[in-house]
Amino acid sequence: MTAEHSTAGHGELDATDYAEFMALAAEEGFEAEDFDGLGDGSHVPLPVLAIVGRPNVGKSTLVNRIIGRREAVVEDKPGVTRDRVSYEASWNGRRFKVVDTGGWEIDVLGIDALVAAQAELGIETADAVLFVVDATVGATDTDEALIKLIRRAGKPTVLCANKVDGQSTEAEASYLWSLGLGEPYPVSALHGRGSGDLLDAVMAALPEAPPQTFGDAAPGGPRRVALIGRPNVGKSSLLNKVAGEERVVVNELAGTTRDPVDEMIELGGKTWKFIDTAGIRRRVHLTAGADFYASLRTSAALEKAEVAVVLVDASETLTEQDTRIISMAVEAGRAVVVAYNKWDQLDEERRYYLEREIERDLVQVQWAPRVNVSAKTGRHMERLVPAIETALEGWETRITTARLNAFLGELVAAHPHPIRGGKQPRILFGTQAGIRPPRFVLFASGFLEAGYRRFVERRLREEFGFAGTPISISVRVREKRKRK
Repeated sequence: MTAEHSTAGHGELDATDYAEFMALAAEEGFEAEDFDGLGDGSHVPLPVLAIVGRPNVGKSTLVNRIIGRREAVVEDKPGVTRDRVSYEASWNGRRFKVVDTGGWEIDVLGIDALVAAQAELGIETADAVLFVVDATVGATDTDEALIKLIRRAGKPTVLCANKVDGQSTEAEASYLWSLGLGEPYPVSALHGRGSGDLLDAVMAALPEAPPQTFGDAAPGGPRRVALIGRPNVGKSSLLNKVAGEERVVVNELAGTTRDPVDEMIELGGKTWKFIDTAGIRRRVHLTAGADFYASLRTSAALEKAEVAVVLVDASETLTEQDTRIISMAVEAGRAVVVAYNKWDQLDEERRYYLEREIERDLVQVQWAPRVNVSAKTGRHMERLVPAIETALEGWETRITTARLNAFLGELVAAHPHPIRGGKQPRILFGTQAGIRPPRFVLFASGFLEAGYRRFVERRLREEFGFAGTPISISVRVREKRKRK
C-alpha cells in the first residue's frame, strides 16, 4: 500500500487529504459528530456473530432483538428462515455483524442433515457463535450434534437459553450447564428479558478488530479469484484449461463439483489462487443433499475472494440465475469480470440475440470487463488475466480529496440536482472513504434522489474509470442546528 493509501490515523485518508477534507467541512458548517463512522476504520470488516440452533428456538426473534428492528421474518413454525442473512448491529458503541443461519425443517428430502451444513458454514465464517437453545424444551439430540460442530471449530461460544419469560423457567435454563458450553444466559427474545447481559457476554467473545479477510494480500502474493456461475457453464473446464492440466473432475452432468477447489496457477507471468466453486442452483433452499451444501460453499468462496470471474453460457439464453449470481458478487463488494464461455458454439444469429440480452439484462454491470472465451478449445484465454488485472486496479483506485471535489464542483455547476418541493439540494463536498471496493461519502445540503446518485456514479466512472468494480455512494445531509 502506497503512502497515498496510508491510514495516518484518519481511516484511509492521508494527512494532506484529511486536512483538506476537514477545512471543507468547517467551511460548510459541518461538525465533528457528522463524521461518525467515517475514516474510523468502518471500512474494515466487522466482527461476525453467527446465531445457530435447531428449528423454532427463536433465532430470528433474537436477531430482531439484537439489531433493534423487525427485519428477520418470524413465524410460529419451524424452518421459516432459509438462506443465511446478515445484519449490522451495535451494542455499547461497538459495531458487529449478525448472521442468522436459519433452522431447517426435517422432511422427506433429508434436510435434517443440512442443519449441520448450514451451521457449519455459519460457524466457519464467524468470529464467535451464539448458540440458542429452547429452555422450555431443554437440550435435544440435534443440539448435541451442533455442539460437536462448534467444539470442532474452536470458535468462542455464548450459550443463550431462550424463551425464559419468568423466574419459574430460569431453573430450567440452569440445566443447560450440562452442555459444557459455560454459563447459559436466560433470555426472552420476544420480551427482551436478559438481552443486555447476553450482549455483554457476546461483546466479550467477539474480537475488537478482526483480521482483514480479503483485499490485503501482501505485495507479490497470489490474488484470489473465485470462479462462479450456475451449474454446467464450464467452470471446472476453464480451471483445467488455465492450469494446463486436468486438476478437477469435468463431466457433462451438471453439478459435478461439490466443494471449492483452491488451485495455485501460473498465468500471465503471475501466480493466482483460483477457487473453482460448485454451481449455484435456482433456489438454494429447494436443493437437497450435497448440492445445497455446495451452494453454501460457493457463498463462502466468494467472501474469501478479491475478484469474481462470473462464467455465463453464451450458447444459451441468459437466465435469472445468471443475473442473480452477478448480483451476489456485486453485493459482496468484489471486483467482477464476466466471461462468456462456449463462444465457439455461437452462430451469427445467437451472437445478435446475446448482445440484445446483455443490453437488457446486464445493464447494472456495464462497467465489468467482458471476455469471450472457450474453455474447451482455449480460445481467447490470454484475455482473462488482463481483464482480471483491470478489475482489480479499478477495485483499488483512490481519488484524492482535491481532485474529487474539483470534479464534483464542475458536475454540480453543469448538472444541478432537480428542484423538489421548492428546494434544490446541492452536493457541498465529498471524500473517498475507502477502497476495495471504492466507497464515497458525499456531504449535501439536502436529500439526494437515487436517480441523481446513479448519475453521479456514472460520471465518476466516465471521469476516473473504476472498471470492474462496484462503487458505493452514501450521502450525509447537513442538519440545521439551533443557534446557541
